[in-house]
Parts: sequence; structure tokens; C-alpha cells
Amino acid sequence: MAPALIEPVETGSLPSFGKWSSFKEKTRPADEVSQSQNCYSPGRTIVESHDFYEHGDLCPSFPNVHWEPLMEVAYHDKGLRGDPRYSNLLASATDVFDYNPKIGTEIQGVNLAKLSNAQKDDLARLISVRGVVFFRNQTEFDIDSQRELGAYFGKLHKHATTSVPRRPGLEDVHVVHTDGTSKDQRAVFSPTFLWHSDVGSKLVYHTRCMLTDSQVTYELQPPSYTSLKLLTGPPRGGGGDTLWASQYAAYDLLSAPMQKYLEGLSALHSAQMQADGSIAAGRPVRRDPIVTKHPLIRTHPVTGWRSLFFNPGFVTGIVGIPKAESDAIICYLNEIIATTQEIHVRYQWQKYDVAFWDNRICVSRHPVKLMGCVVADFV
Repeated sequence: MAPALIEPVETGSLPSFGKWSSFKEKTRPADEVSQSQNCYSPGRTIVESHDFYEHGDLCPSFPNVHWEPLMEVAYHDKGLRGDPRYSNLLASATDVFDYNPKIGTEIQGVNLAKLSNAQKDDLARLISVRGVVFFRNQTEFDIDSQRELGAYFGKLHKHATTSVPRRPGLEDVHVVHTDGTSKDQRAVFSPTFLWHSDVGSKLVYHTRCMLTDSQVTYELQPPSYTSLKLLTGPPRGGGGDTLWASQYAAYDLLSAPMQKYLEGLSALHSAQMQADGSIAAGRPVRRDPIVTKHPLIRTHPVTGWRSLFFNPGFVTGIVGIPKAESDAIICYLNEIIATTQEIHVRYQWQKYDVAFWDNRICVSRHPVKLMGCVVADFV
């Protein structure tokens, strides 16, 4: 049994363990230990009160409007203009470190609200290589700055079902919001289903609470970059970490024959389940659901590297093969993404943190049950 912060009461029949028993005797009165043996109440997790919420204009709303289908737009990836050494972006950095060899880099000392165009190009290139890039405590990077940076990378995406801020004119922002009344989605979704990827240049702003950000590979023109800023989140120890998986690394895990086999196949990505869920919750669907075919293996336009392009939340079938074979491939790819820990990066959020990731090469998983309230915004 692993040692707890409150040690079990020792009895005469048990041997003393020197340092442990000495520490306990000096710091814990015997009667207190006796009353609390085999019990541990954290007591260190302080949940922030939100009786007054300063970002009320960014709280979620579900406008009942209808938008026309999305069409393809011209797109030139700004990462192609970035310096391979990232010299512009990193010039003011005080620390840079990778979370693991496959995915995830944190940069400290850079103010996202004051990036030059050359720094933005370097950032796009770095995201394309590392999959996800983190910046701590970006207090000056407000929703307007976030939208401006997102629009530099490409046309901002408007989600058909998720919440948008109450403030008018922010329909291209996806608000992620959960609180103590939010449902535990583990009763609705399997663990593999909760892995997903985004679509297009997208802004997400977290305000008071945090929810799974629904991401949309079913769109005709799938995603490039997404940014997510946390305004308020779970306290330290209250949960709320986000995981990303590298689809570059997932592709590398496949055997050479499997890579060659999947290169000739495409998958169907469907928006229908997401639309049905919105209707069941009494919320509007702002754009008609679609089903789109995308190749299972793609080549990234910036790096030239091949990656898996698979979304456990939206892929409903593999085109041109028997259903049993399709189901087996989907199960196999789900297993790789959900359980291969060396292709994952896990991030513990703090207030005003920002993450950027490349939806063409990443899938992410957000918490389904948290302590306290989380709010964030995606762009």
C-alpha cells in the first residue's frame, strides 16, 4: 500500500519504520491520527468563487440562426514563411522546453499580444512541427487579440452547434463552459470517442468553466490552427488537464504494410451525431449537418511529414471495404490514439494560459468532470 499523507496508526504487532514513524510522531498527535486513520481529505484545493464574473459578456449563448453551407476558401499556410530555427519567435523567450520527444513545447517570456508578423509565421511553423505549443499567463492576450492572431493564420471558423459568447460579433469564438451543474459526460461517451480534432482556424475562449471542445473534421476544408485561452479553470488539484495525441507519431507506429494499406483509403466524417445531440438538448443547429470523405493518411503542407488523419468522435466508416473490415480498422486506430502514452502530451492549465495546436496532426481530449468552474474560449 502506498504511503498516504496521513499514516495509519501503528500497533504493537507491527514493526516501526524509523523515519516514517518518527515523522508521524513529531507532526501528528496520536489522538488525531487515530481519529483520521485510513482517511485523507485533500483540504488543499480551494475553489474560486464566481458570485461576480468579470467576463460576463463571454459567457455562452446559443443563437437560433441559420448559416449557409461552408465552401472551400483559398488558403496559404503561414508556417511556410516561418524560420526553421524560429529565431524571430524565440528572440525574447526566457525558457523553451519540450514536454516529450513526440509532441508539446512550452515557451516562456513571449507576449502573444505583441507578436510581429515574422513571429507569427515562426509560431505557425513551430505548431506544425511540435503539434501543440503552450504559453503561460497571457494576461494581455484578450479575445480581440486572439481573434486577430487567428485571422492572420486563416479564415475563422463558425461552429454549427456549440456555444458562442453573449457579446455580438463573436460568432467565430467557441466558448467552453462547465460548472457544478454540468452533466458528467462519461455516461454518454466512451473514452475513445472523447478524442477529437478541430477544423479550420478557430478561436476558443474559456471563461468560467470548461467543457469538451467539439472539433469538426467533418467540414469540407478541415482544420489548421486552433488557439485556446483559459480565463477561469479548476483549482490546482481539481482536474481539468487536456491531453493531445500526435498523429505524426500515430502514423509512425503503424507497420510499413499497414501504412501502405491505409494510404489508399478514405474515411467518412459525419456531423450528424453532433447535430442530433444539440437538438436533443433543445439547442439550435446553425448549419445543416454534412458527411465528408477525407483520406486516412495526409501529408502536412509545412513539414512534408505524413500523419494519420483520424477522429474517433466523427469517423463513422472506411470507404470501399466491407463493414467488418472497416469496424476493425476504426477499433485499431482508436486503440492507438487512446492508449499509446508516448504519443500524448498532458497539460495542467493555469489561469490565462494559452495553447495553440494543429488540428491536421493532433487530436485532443478534454475533461468530462471537474472540480469548480471552467471557462475558456477557442479561436
